[in-house]
Amino acid sequence: MDSSTGDCVGWAARDPSGHLSPFKFTRRPVGSDDVSITIAYCGVCYADVIWTRNKHGHSNYPLVPGHEIVGIVKEIGSNVNRFKVGDYIGVGTYVNSCRECDYCESELEVHCSKGAIFTFDSVDVDGTITKGGYSSHIVVHQRYCYRIPENYPPELAAPLLCAGITVYTPMVRHNMNQPGKSLGVIGLGGLGHLAVKFGKAFGMKVTVFSTSISKKDEALNLLGADNFVISSDEKQMRALDKSLDFIINTASGDISFDSFLSLLKTAGVLVLVGFPSEVKFSPGNLALGAKTIAGSITGGTKQTQEMLDFCAAHKIYPEIELVPIQYSNEALERVIKKDVKYRFVIDIANSLK
Repeated sequence: MDSSTGDCVGWAARDPSGHLSPFKFTRRPVGSDDVSITIAYCGVCYADVIWTRNKHGHSNYPLVPGHEIVGIVKEIGSNVNRFKVGDYIGVGTYVNSCRECDYCESELEVHCSKGAIFTFDSVDVDGTITKGGYSSHIVVHQRYCYRIPENYPPELAAPLLCAGITVYTPMVRHNMNQPGKSLGVIGLGGLGHLAVKFGKAFGMKVTVFSTSISKKDEALNLLGADNFVISSDEKQMRALDKSLDFIINTASGDISFDSFLSLLKTAGVLVLVGFPSEVKFSPGNLALGAKTIAGSITGGTKQTQEMLDFCAAHKIYPEIELVPIQYSNEALERVIKKDVKYRFVIDIANSLK
């Protein structure tokens, strides 16, 4: 229902054109375990493109995107003891889960057996459709909120809540946090540039693989990668034969899995966090070197907080372009064209009126 009244103002897509425009709606009242957050910043993720344009075929309109949310606590429920009014906190890709299954019990709520309830365009427990961070405020159960470390710039924390945790989770799970090990990062966008920063903070030797020579200077000089390789150049690729311990693929374009598997040492791991249209490789290239291909999405609540604290301790800061909400349509177009270094963050507080 497109209502002209409501306590929350946001920007919503009304149809698969994905075009965003102002929209008023009502958030639920603050329950005993809830936190009401005045949104200050919201990162722009490729998921915002996918859902606003109905790429998966099940978008519910009007759709308010945004799942990299940072804001200030405005109100807390009677049971809330983790946060107080005035705190900077974050909300990531999901806002609810069953809280009873083995995955929820292990604080891996994103893998909830009944399905995590995502921050936007997901059916919440009360039957309403969740609406994301391109909005003035949001009400979230305290369990799915994160403390932003005091010394961490809040606008830079936003991209950590999807892009950051999406690469951090598999890196830690697959022991890509060992000093002296070698890491390959495929793709240098919002996720890839943070994988490089994490790899360097973990003490690894990092090689960036890209199809674009224009990324070379920033990969080496801004992000601190040790090596840059054009993945379509067979000679450059062959020179790295059996030299990498790990590879993380952040690209959603199709790649030659066989050529990247050949770069792994024995027992090496290739992790997929992007979504190519197919995964195709020769079984021998996996079996002969005892190699692994694994997949991953974002992380659970415990690990997300750990990652935020790690970024503060190690001064890991995403590279962002801060834009007003009125620029959101152009921002999404530029995300499609990969014309962003390296993450848009919407300045909600100063532009959404």
